[in-house]
Amino acid sequence: MSSLAPRFLLLLFLAAAFTSHAADRPHVILVMADDQGWGDMAYNGHPVVKTPNFDEAAATGIRFDRFYAAAPVCSPTRASVLTGRNPNRLGVYQWGFPIRTQELTLAEVLKDNGYTTGHFGKWHLGSVRETSESRPGAHGFDRWVSAPNFYENGGTLSDEGRAVTFDGVESSFIAVDSALDWMKEALKEDQPIFAVIWFGSPHGPHIAADEDTALYPDEDEAMKNFLGEVTGMDRAYGKLREELDAMGIRDDTLLWYCSDNGALPKVGSSGGFRGNKGLVYEGGLLVPSIVEWPAQFPEHLAIESRGNTFDIFPTVLEAAGIDLPDGPALDGESLIPMMKGEGGPRERAMGFWHTNLRGIGTPSEEWMQELKAAQAEGRDLPPNETVVAAMDLPDPAKKFEELNGHLAWIAGDWKLHHIIHKKTSVVTFELYNLKDDPYEETDLAEEEGDRVEKMKAELNAWVESVLGSLNGADY
Repeated sequence: MSSLAPRFLLLLFLAAAFTSHAADRPHVILVMADDQGWGDMAYNGHPVVKTPNFDEAAATGIRFDRFYAAAPVCSPTRASVLTGRNPNRLGVYQWGFPIRTQELTLAEVLKDNGYTTGHFGKWHLGSVRETSESRPGAHGFDRWVSAPNFYENGGTLSDEGRAVTFDGVESSFIAVDSALDWMKEALKEDQPIFAVIWFGSPHGPHIAADEDTALYPDEDEAMKNFLGEVTGMDRAYGKLREELDAMGIRDDTLLWYCSDNGALPKVGSSGGFRGNKGLVYEGGLLVPSIVEWPAQFPEHLAIESRGNTFDIFPTVLEAAGIDLPDGPALDGESLIPMMKGEGGPRERAMGFWHTNLRGIGTPSEEWMQELKAAQAEGRDLPPNETVVAAMDLPDPAKKFEELNGHLAWIAGDWKLHHIIHKKTSVVTFELYNLKDDPYEETDLAEEEGDRVEKMKAELNAWVESVLGSLNGADY
């Protein structure tokens, strides 16, 4: 791996620059669902699902109506949240790939600027064993109770390396309750809080709590359990909001909710947008997104301009009064001006690249039970080998042809698709005007030839930048 010295020097600089008192900075809580599509919310028109707490937040806070996951699958999007970068820049091409040691995360920047930090719930960016270089604790989190992947009710998670089973606890409450326990202790210190709460729902196999499935008596078993998991998340989110009130910090907390990719096929709802999870069409990328920060944004606002999960990194830093670090290339931009109702659409184009590489299997409960059994015998286990191997920089350097896949470039209201068909390697382009055609039904590539060529050139330049980052140029 490349030398980490530049990264450590940057962190020392950031720490030295911190002078503001903790009370001058908001607490920050990022909450993320696992596989909740844009249409899997009552407030977005779902005819059956019950999400009263999300609905209230969307009606009183800031609601992003065109918010994108950085990728149509989970791990890459999660990496984008923590780095502000397209996930291919850091080798998180698909689900199960770990975050590299060299990456500068949001948790690290906030921690070195006076925040206390915690991660709770699904990690899916590496191993959660105590000695792993990809564990949350190695990426800036002071406290962590984390699962390698999605987890179910009564699941087993890693409490800073120690396997703990949460018998009888609905899965979303495992993350929220663990976070709240930590927050109540952390508030005793004069530090702002940064908490990442990542649910394991509504990822399959969909096993909802009885009190949640009881709300859907007319649905078949699959749909009953899927909808029940969404309602379970809603209940947990409601508890989080209530406890923030009880702790007296809700007004001064930036609370941001979104999902990690678009809708699941069969049970999920894209809200009518084309495609679903795993596809770079709108239905695979658009997700619900709600921001609450009452002290700064007391009025409800619905935002049509596009945002992205890689915008969370620069947005949070601006909210905290922290300058962006001089480091690796970012793809995100701060959305604070949008939240203030100032300015127009985002300035930067958005690139997407869903590669053809296979993901890495990460059977969360199986791995955690293995760890629990070993620890019961007084032994520990090393990090999972498949995860460790994936952390290295490519050697030899990765080439575009090894990754291929489906790319897209959104500039203004226009979206260009660059599709490399897996079986034939034939390349096709599609162009849509998302303002006039949000459901991507009318391909305008032939009649907008000049626009296609201009956007292809922009996309190609971005791809070269991403490949440079992927192969170590940023370190």
